[in-house]
Formats: sequence, C-alpha cells, structure tokens
Amino acid sequence: MKKIKSGFVTLIGRPNVGKSTLMNRLIGQKIAITSNKPQTTRNRIQTVYTCKEGQIIFLDTPGIHKAKNKLGEYMVAVAERTLREVDVILWLVEPTTFIGAGERHIAEQLKNIDTPVILVINKIDTVSKADILTFIDTYKDLLDFKEIIPVSALKGENTDDLLSSIFNYLDEGPCYYDEDTITDQPERQIVAELIREKALRNLSDEVPHGVAVAIDSMKERSSGNIIDIDATIVCERSSHKGIIIGKQGSMLKKIGTDARHDIEALLDCKVNLKLWVKVKKDWRDSDFLIKNFGYDKKMDIDM
Repeated sequence: MKKIKSGFVTLIGRPNVGKSTLMNRLIGQKIAITSNKPQTTRNRIQTVYTCKEGQIIFLDTPGIHKAKNKLGEYMVAVAERTLREVDVILWLVEPTTFIGAGERHIAEQLKNIDTPVILVINKIDTVSKADILTFIDTYKDLLDFKEIIPVSALKGENTDDLLSSIFNYLDEGPCYYDEDTITDQPERQIVAELIREKALRNLSDEVPHGVAVAIDSMKERSSGNIIDIDATIVCERSSHKGIIIGKQGSMLKKIGTDARHDIEALLDCKVNLKLWVKVKKDWRDSDFLIKNFGYDKKMDIDM
C-alpha cells in the first residue's frame, strides 16, 4: 500500500494579495469569498485538498494588518496564532520591486518561527514574464525561504507546481478527512459569507467593513427541491442601511440576486433568499456581537 503525506498549510499575507482566490483555485471549488476590498476574509477558513499523493488541509487566514478595532485585533490574532500550528506556511506577496512596511512586519513575525515558508509571488498575470526574475531577486534575501514560486491564482498558472512543492515538506500521515470533503465550514456559515461577498462587491467603499451577515433561518421545503433562507445584513450606521437597501430596494435586490446564484451552486438546489437590513452601532467593537456573528476568539484547531 502506497504511503501518503498529509498536513496543515496556512496562507498568509497582507490584505488583498489573493489568498482566498488561491485557496479556491487549489481545491478547485469556491469556498472562501473574494473581493477587491481589504479584509474580505475575517475568519480562519479550513479547506481540504485530496489527491493520490495525500491530503493538504489549507487554512486561509485574515490578512495581517494594523488593527483599528476589536474585530481587527481578533483577525490579526487568528492569522498570527496559526503560524505556529501548521506544517507549511505559504506567504503570498504581489510582484513588486518595493518591499513596504507591511511585508517587513510579516517577515519579522516569520523570523521567530521554525515552520517552512514558501514565498508565493501572486498575480504574475499582471506583469511581464521577463520581470519575474527581478521580483524574485527583490524578495529572496528577506527571509530564508524554502522555495519562491511565482503563480497566478486567477489564471491557475504554476498552481500545480505549488501543490507538488507543498508535498515535499509534509510528512507521511493519515487522511484527516474523507476524500470527498472540501471544507469543514458549516453550510450556514458559507451561505452567510457568500451574501457578504456580494455586499462587498456591490457597495461603495465606506460601507463594507462595517457589514456582517447573520442567517436567521435555513429550511428545506417538504418537497425537497427548494431551500428557504432568511438572512440579515448588519451595518453600523443608519446612513449605511439606506445605501444597502438602495433606491426602492434596488441594491438589496441586486445583492440578493447575485448571492442566490452562488448559493444555489453551493447547495445544488433552488433557493428562495430573503434579506433584511439592521443597524447595530459599532458592532466591531463589541465582544458579544463579534462572537454572535461567528468570529469566535477561542480559535481552536483540531490537529
């Protein structure tokens, strides 16, 4: 019987470098939400890749950044704690010849950790192939990287090479999940995140950071072919509520329509989605509300 390898791998990096896009690409299915706005990922999302070589459990963490409120502190704590709990770290960066303070802060965090680090230079589809060696040269002395691999998470370039490299640093071990498992996230949580993604993508810049989504109910009809979902979009200000609803409900309808398509693909059935909007002032600085919206500070991992 062929021995397999298995282990836990975390994706880290500044906000908006493409961690969620890469994880979705590697596992071949959309689990983590994506947008062009920073701090899209708030929780540690666990997904599973299984192949004949073995099994990789990916942890997509919130971006490491300077926290401005309790939610931000929670997000940074999730990302930094994960570094010591995994077998391999994938540090995602953008193709550049300038290393900013954010990247140097992450490098300082990693210098005190023994976990193997693979530097992943993402978004190579946005630059000339001739410049890639220059970007590698820019980063190579920043840390003692095991490997530096340029990829395009969006286009899927070099992602197979990245998977092969990860297995090089994993030990022989068991499959932690059944081979058909893609994520350990409850369906309700993924549904809530898909709704939040559509809010992030459709709303103006000042609104999204203060948005959370709570699933009020999720029930399959007795006929078995439709799921009724009631959800509430929570925002911090009354003015934001008006923006989310839009003129004659147009924005809320668009968010709901966009979300329903992805939710139907996830659940493989028809969905009847109803959305409401509520104001919870300064919820991102409330320990109770942060936990209530699924951002639990206990952050335990079963490993």
